[in-house]
Amino acid sequence: MVVDDDPDILEALAEILEVEGFLIRRARNGQEALDRLEPTAPQLILLDLMMPVMDGWEFVRNLRERGVNGIPIIVLSADRNVGGKARELGAVGHLAKPFELAELLEMVRAALAPAGPAPG
Repeated sequence: MVVDDDPDILEALAEILEVEGFLIRRARNGQEALDRLEPTAPQLILLDLMMPVMDGWEFVRNLRERGVNGIPIIVLSADRNVGGKARELGAVGHLAKPFELAELLEMVRAALAPAGPAPG
């Protein structure tokens, strides 16, 4: 799922990921994203933090309140402190806008990769 209030970024990310073979749900804010969690939860969420209606912070708080855990989140933000904010949210990764597409695709693939065998 791609969640971003900028229609150009939303469409560009969705189209690029679709070309790479991913099925994408789009949302322009946190409320739309919450509404699109059904019937099945997404495997990954690319989340902008600064959005109208419901920002990324409130969206994540609502996810937790609903008991939705375990969906990897990658934070995409123009905020220069995106790393610290992503850690606060428990995100698996973050990218500062503007970012390189190769870097985004690498992060998406890593977040979706099955975990290796348990050590031992």
